[in-house]
Amino acid sequence: MNSDSLTLSEQKELIKSNEISAADLAAACYRQIERLNPTLNAFITVIPQGTEEVANNHHAPLLQGIPVAVKDLYNTKGIRTTGGTKFFADYVPSEDAFVVEKIKNAGAKIIGKTNTHEIALGVTNNNPHFGACLNPWDTTRIPGGSSGGSAVAVATGMALAAIGTDTGGSIRIPAALCGVVGLKPTYGRISLRGVLPLSWNLDHAGPITKRVEDAALMLQVMGGYDSEDPASFKTLPGDFSSHMRDSIRDRKVAFAVGSFVEEVTSPDILHAVRKAADVLAEQGAIIEEVNMDFLREGALANSLMTQADGAAFHRERLQEHPDWFGADVRQRLETGAGFTSSEYALARRTQVEVRRRCDLLFEEYDVLILPSTPIAAPVLKGENAVERARLLTRLTAPFNLTGLPAISIPCGFTSEGLPIGLQIVSRAWNESGVLRIGYSYQEATDWHKMKPSILVTQ
Repeated sequence: MNSDSLTLSEQKELIKSNEISAADLAAACYRQIERLNPTLNAFITVIPQGTEEVANNHHAPLLQGIPVAVKDLYNTKGIRTTGGTKFFADYVPSEDAFVVEKIKNAGAKIIGKTNTHEIALGVTNNNPHFGACLNPWDTTRIPGGSSGGSAVAVATGMALAAIGTDTGGSIRIPAALCGVVGLKPTYGRISLRGVLPLSWNLDHAGPITKRVEDAALMLQVMGGYDSEDPASFKTLPGDFSSHMRDSIRDRKVAFAVGSFVEEVTSPDILHAVRKAADVLAEQGAIIEEVNMDFLREGALANSLMTQADGAAFHRERLQEHPDWFGADVRQRLETGAGFTSSEYALARRTQVEVRRRCDLLFEEYDVLILPSTPIAAPVLKGENAVERARLLTRLTAPFNLTGLPAISIPCGFTSEGLPIGLQIVSRAWNESGVLRIGYSYQEATDWHKMKPSILVTQ
């Protein structure tokens, strides 16, 4: 059975019709884990096969039998949840995170807990406590973080979908660097109860998948109001797939230009994103260049708030055992602890101003497109994690600050054969618009069908 070309919905229908079983899907993923995880280190904890059997059900819920990987920041009842840190190395929660419970109720099988940059404060996924996670396109390179394990698991078929978190780009960055789809919904769309916080103001939960339509299905399952999460918003139940296949003719697309995007973005990536704009234009979208240099201040404010909020949450651990943190994480937490109240207040003011500028932009345009990352996956050896965080989050972090929905989808490869991500952003609560543009581009191209090098060589 080759499930790579099938969507999650198609696989569920095969289970429903008894053409395959839920056990078949799980077994295929476990074979990939056994074959590839010793090299790639995508999982911190693999849930033993057979411990969570999923029965075939002709009236199956949305994710019936689908093996899903969970970033090791989400509480999982009875299963170790480390947060990628020494502090929680032996922590076993007594209940599931809200989202994990929803995924289980939708019929999914949780197959394991994925590797993450320590406490999610970084983008390399070089974890000093549980080992580095490696990029399946080139194992000398990082997969991106902090949800790197989730992206690697999906890219290699170790899971058919995964969930991650995103504070400055930690879903979209590894999705871009590993050649898969990563969706960060609107702030408040998905509950964060039961997820280890990094920033109460900037954290988002979201899915990583192989296809845009799979991300839509995962969002439908994961979203929903949670009265016990103070950041959760009451919204109408979303059917994010119903208009995904609609024509994008006459949709207005802002194409990001200006020094903020262009001065540090590699020529290969700029070329790929411009070619993606041409594909959308061929489908009838109206493409207009828009200078987005105002996002520069948003990226800086996001970085300050992430570090300050992280230092606030981990203040006791930082005081009592600073040596338990990895060097790069400790450096960023100590920097965050040193910011003044005035600096934090100014960052919050920038947040309001950048959000308003984006609101005005989306009064005129349906979506904004720009690169997901300015560079492709950097090498692991000798890299400076703090500097990489500043560079790799540059184009994603402003949309955590503003809380806007954004997706990264594959749009090409560099001259070195490394994946490139196209980022699509829209106004608050317009995940449907983001998914529609993403799906239209996906169906006109073949980038999402490419297989990581490790699948070919091993």
